[in-house]
Amino acid sequence: MSDFNQYCLPDALLHALKQLEIITPTPIQSRVLPLALEGKDILGSAKTGTGKTFAFAIPILVRLMLDPKASALVLSPTRELATQLMQAFKSLMDSRSKIHAALLIGGDPIAKQSRQLKRGARLLIGTPGRINDHLIRGMLNLKNTNCLVLDETDQMLDMGFKPQIDQIVKYLPKIRQTLLFSATFPNNIMQLSKAYLRDPIRISVGGPVEPVTKIKQDVVHLKESEKYQHLSEHLDKCKGAVLVFVKTKHAAERMSKRLRQTGHSVDTIHGDLRQNKRERVMKAFRNQTFRILVATDVAARGLDIPLIQHVINYDLPQCRDDYIHRVGRTARAGAEGSALSFVTPSESRLWNMIQGLSSSNSNQQRPSHGHSKKSKPHHRKKNQSFDFKNSRAKNPKKVRSKRSVKREAVA
Repeated sequence: MSDFNQYCLPDALLHALKQLEIITPTPIQSRVLPLALEGKDILGSAKTGTGKTFAFAIPILVRLMLDPKASALVLSPTRELATQLMQAFKSLMDSRSKIHAALLIGGDPIAKQSRQLKRGARLLIGTPGRINDHLIRGMLNLKNTNCLVLDETDQMLDMGFKPQIDQIVKYLPKIRQTLLFSATFPNNIMQLSKAYLRDPIRISVGGPVEPVTKIKQDVVHLKESEKYQHLSEHLDKCKGAVLVFVKTKHAAERMSKRLRQTGHSVDTIHGDLRQNKRERVMKAFRNQTFRILVATDVAARGLDIPLIQHVINYDLPQCRDDYIHRVGRTARAGAEGSALSFVTPSESRLWNMIQGLSSSNSNQQRPSHGHSKKSKPHHRKKNQSFDFKNSRAKNPKKVRSKRSVKREAVA
């Protein structure tokens, strides 16, 4: 398709796209839009930054504009992603739109959300936990909700939201349109699609999810005790905004405090922060009020912060997909960026799995550390570059493990 005019969209949507200077559909949009506009169920996958949100936002808004009784529900794994989705939808809706929306997320006053629902909200975007809260309290009625979107479904399942999703689906009409988007399609996603979708059309754009090619990816093999010193040296050398990933909220707070004491401009984000605090932190980071953001995996997926030049994995993620989503926070919108990962001796096997290397290669990849009476000291490998394009995990099931993000993101 050459432009959005060929989809016969309402004038209000075409005007909004023009105002946003979005003229040509992206590959995922050109494949999803005609099918979604026909009411088909879709099982979709696309890389970060490919325009996936508008691929399902546009057909949803068309449905809501044409049918005043219709409503749509969009489920997202985290508050930040849900908030970002709401912003995307609202960018396509002008001030004259009669479509009321409600953002249903944890950390936000439930009374405020209740008022939004009482106004007759037909566009519902939220996290599974909070949406279930409203259903249990009798504040939310989904009997006319004839469109369901599950965004970042693999992350929702990894965070343990399947029981909540199952409960929500019980309140939905059996005859509905369902759009499911996931970075990967492991067995649990396929089983979910069989339960929730009717004859879905599978759409995958861009092949297997890989890091953006404009990201310079480096690794440093070092001891645990050497990590902070190397981080400090790297922060002194690099310029621009930096996103540092750690495992836990306590580590994030400690790291932020330590960096601040040494003169760095820094703040932190994790699952225990109140929603208004998280929003203030993200807004300040986008506005370059501070340079370094220390985060847990709550910030890894989907957050669009165009100005991040560097991502540092101070603590490694637990699987390859999380690595890709972490480093995908840099090199946005065609820009260049860098990603640096610290690997301790105990993490060598995990690092090999993230790279897609078999365990038989681990001894060749793992450098020696420290001193031995019978051997000379070995130098650690700094800034060792690697290439994901020529690697594949032989057993992806073994890569996944329980993630700390389950405890970090509170719906």
